[in-house]
Amino acid sequence: MNKHATTLGRRRILVSGASIAGPTVAYWLDRFGFKVTVVERAASLRGGGYPIDVRGPAVEVARRMGILPGLKLAHIQSKRITFLHPDGSVAGEIRPEVLTGGEQHADIELPRGELTDLLYGLTRHGSIRYQFDDAIASLDEDADGVGVTFESGATGYFDVVIGADGIHSQTRRLIFGPETPFTHYLGYCYNGFSMPNFLGLSHASLAYATPGRYAVLSAVKNSPTLHAFLIVASEQPPLIRHQDSVEHRRITAQQFAGSGWAVPQLVAAMQNADDFYFDVVSQIRLDRWSTGRVVLVGDAAFAPSFLSGQGSSLAIIGAYILAGELATRATPAEAFARYDELMRPFAVANQNLAGAGRAFLLPLTQEEIDTRNRVLTSLDLPEPEAMPGEVSREVHRALSLPDYERMLRVDEPH
Repeated sequence: MNKHATTLGRRRILVSGASIAGPTVAYWLDRFGFKVTVVERAASLRGGGYPIDVRGPAVEVARRMGILPGLKLAHIQSKRITFLHPDGSVAGEIRPEVLTGGEQHADIELPRGELTDLLYGLTRHGSIRYQFDDAIASLDEDADGVGVTFESGATGYFDVVIGADGIHSQTRRLIFGPETPFTHYLGYCYNGFSMPNFLGLSHASLAYATPGRYAVLSAVKNSPTLHAFLIVASEQPPLIRHQDSVEHRRITAQQFAGSGWAVPQLVAAMQNADDFYFDVVSQIRLDRWSTGRVVLVGDAAFAPSFLSGQGSSLAIIGAYILAGELATRATPAEAFARYDELMRPFAVANQNLAGAGRAFLLPLTQEEIDTRNRVLTSLDLPEPEAMPGEVSREVHRALSLPDYERMLRVDEPH
């Protein structure tokens, strides 16, 4: 525990969200001497989940937290991504890191639920309080702190409130208003769900594309379950409600009518999936991440979209920097300013990666599909064409982490 108490008036912290950024910032704040409460709308942690990546400085943050061995044990070691022609024949295969810019034997890919389980297990001790099945209803800030009313009717008073509650953040809505002005739509909507592994897929993914329509299947190790995605290109986001799963299923089935390969089986599985999820592919872009004593982190502040592959890593890194700056600055305002100064260039650079691989992953035209297939074919040649991962790799590493533990002389984890 930090024997050098942090500045009085910044000790009581409310964190909204218990996914990745929330538990990470809670861990470091607790370690630096703050009293932390985490509120989570869901009744419990959500298990399972599609594979996510931990790369670059996020791996170092995990090492400093003592969870890197657990991450390595959960590493799914994906071996290949196979791209298919419309008739299901193979257009080409690549190692995942060639596309994503990952570093083999350094980066980690694991199911999202296993990462959240590790983070929760690390933080579910007596000094960090979790409040499930509840959410922030209103915020009332004064000169000394923030009064919070929860949806349950409970109230509390905190020195700082941190919104780590995802791309559709309630905290962001309360301080900055509706999300529409901050959402940068990238031209796609998607459905995610799980289904039986009818192909016997192992340690691999399959990607099927026709212009503007995409189906992706991923197998975590030798799991009997596949993670499936049906993605549709659209110039404008659909106007139906985010929660209207019946209408989303109907529209998706309509969009994929007549598709080849195994797409009809995916559409049928989607209709009955109990973990069906719909969203648009978008980023969150804000000119500022804080106001007063309320601040955002992770997807609530700078969601990069799955096209960047960096959402989880940015959440971990941003949470570490935010906690460290709160611990080492005299006031929340100074901490938030320095957090923004350190994190924003890195977050923006990683958001920009979404454009680098878009035409390869989700081609809009037959010409883009033909270009992708030509690049795949060239990989066996002495001088292959450039892949998106070559640009991404440098961006992933373009941040030096401050050593807040050394600044504060905090003991090593035990």
